[in-house]
Amino acid sequence: MTGPNYTVHPGAIVDEGAQIGDGSRIWHFVHVCGGARIGRGVSLGQNVFVGNQVVIGDRCKIQNNVSVYDGVTLEEGVFCGPSMVFTNVHNPRALIERKSEFRATLVKKGATLGANCTVVCGVTIGEHAFIGAGAVVNKDVPAYALMVGVPARQVGWMSEFGEQLDLPAQGQGEAVCRHTGARYVLHGQILHKVATTAP
Repeated sequence: MTGPNYTVHPGAIVDEGAQIGDGSRIWHFVHVCGGARIGRGVSLGQNVFVGNQVVIGDRCKIQNNVSVYDGVTLEEGVFCGPSMVFTNVHNPRALIERKSEFRATLVKKGATLGANCTVVCGVTIGEHAFIGAGAVVNKDVPAYALMVGVPARQVGWMSEFGEQLDLPAQGQGEAVCRHTGARYVLHGQILHKVATTAP
């Protein structure tokens, strides 16, 4: 079915009350709960679940088999790779009700969450950070950080374009993105984008 300004596959379920932005696409076997807020130009792949207390920003791409549970907020342009996992309870038990103990997770603008990675609830992932496939994130991630492993550890920095920068994981340095000309400056454990070099 096609809505006024977005597309929903006939095999998807969108509960009454869900807010969906213009140009969004909802594919096979997706379930969007009624309290969800989804921005413009969002793509929800096959078998995605979106909970009631979820905010998804404009132009996010959520690949197949991802469940975005209550308490998760994705800012603009977040990429969620196939089968990556969010949680919302730190110490779940089937026999103990803990819905009042949800921990919020915030994924900031432009971040990438690689295929099959896991984001443990209660963390903030910084702008344009890049979480490698299969990594397990259990603490806050700085903006632009490249994280890999179990548990995830920082091994470098990524440009907004999505290319690794020639910088140490921490210390001092400068690097230029070879695709865009953007210049990045590292001070300790903080990376800033400071300028774009003229072509």
